[in-house]
Amino acid sequence: MFSPPPGAIAVIFLSGRSAADPEGYGEAAAAMELAASRMDGYLGIDSTRDGDGVGITISWWRDEAAALSWRDDPDHARIRDSGRAVWYDWYRVIVATVDRAYGWTRPTGDD
Repeated sequence: MFSPPPGAIAVIFLSGRSAADPEGYGEAAAAMELAASRMDGYLGIDSTRDGDGVGITISWWRDEAAALSWRDDPDHARIRDSGRAVWYDWYRVIVATVDRAYGWTRPTGDD
């Protein structure tokens, strides 16, 4: 389980998917995740989408400069434009700095 360090940046992307081009969307989402993972300062990603198409994706970055570098990446910008044109009915982006993070995992009983 990933816990971002204090000072990390969380880019929270809330979205509503359109019904258009699910295969193209899936391919673009996979390509964007791979591209982000290759960026300097990338820490990870968490994502979920419900049956109505509402999704939350949080990408984690070492610092503001890394998050801005991803925002300004030309391939990301191209896919973002396609998202606006085809794949999303709406979206919101929230950028936050991590003050603290922690987690818990249920023991498996094998320990």
